[in-house]
Amino acid sequence: MKKRLLRNLFTKQHTMDNIHTVPGYNSDANQPPQEPTAENIPLAEGVSGNANMPLESRIAELEAELEQQKEQVAKFREEVLRKAADFENFRRQKEREITLTASRAFENVIRDLLPLVDDIRRLLHHAPPEGEAAQIARPYIEGVEMVQKNLEKWLNEKGVVPIESKGMKLDVNFHEAISQMEHPDAEADTVIEEYQTGYLLGDKVIRHAKVIVAR
Repeated sequence: MKKRLLRNLFTKQHTMDNIHTVPGYNSDANQPPQEPTAENIPLAEGVSGNANMPLESRIAELEAELEQQKEQVAKFREEVLRKAADFENFRRQKEREITLTASRAFENVIRDLLPLVDDIRRLLHHAPPEGEAAQIARPYIEGVEMVQKNLEKWLNEKGVVPIESKGMKLDVNFHEAISQMEHPDAEADTVIEEYQTGYLLGDKVIRHAKVIVAR
């Protein structure tokens, strides 16, 4: 009986000794896991720097890099805003130039059209008022009056209006005096006759009225 117990104890001890010699056996497998520390944590992939650098130094280095990136972003933002402002100024300038060019072109068209308006007015002024000639000319006169009416309506729609002259005080901003005459019922420098009608395009004078004023 005693021999059997000794043999069993020897067998168990021999088995434990053999386990330690088995390849791949980890004697620390049953040891409790270690707590992670700054020393045993490896650097993540893609992170540059010295693995032995103190944590505070690494944080300071990253903060410095972050400040540099912020400065670059601020510079880029200022550049973008400056370019946007330059483009907006360029766009507004081109719009003004286009508007001014179109306005001048329209003014030239109106100026070229005004002599025709003058001719129609003179034609109607010298039409025979009565008699056989007036009867014969009546259909033609009515046609000319219709043309005059439509033309003046179109001008008015475009903002072209005649300048008031007769009975007004001479104003060099609107009138051009071509002659002076004695007039018993008018004060000096009062417009007594209009030789050629002047016109406004909006607030701008596109043709001064040619007038005769009292002396």
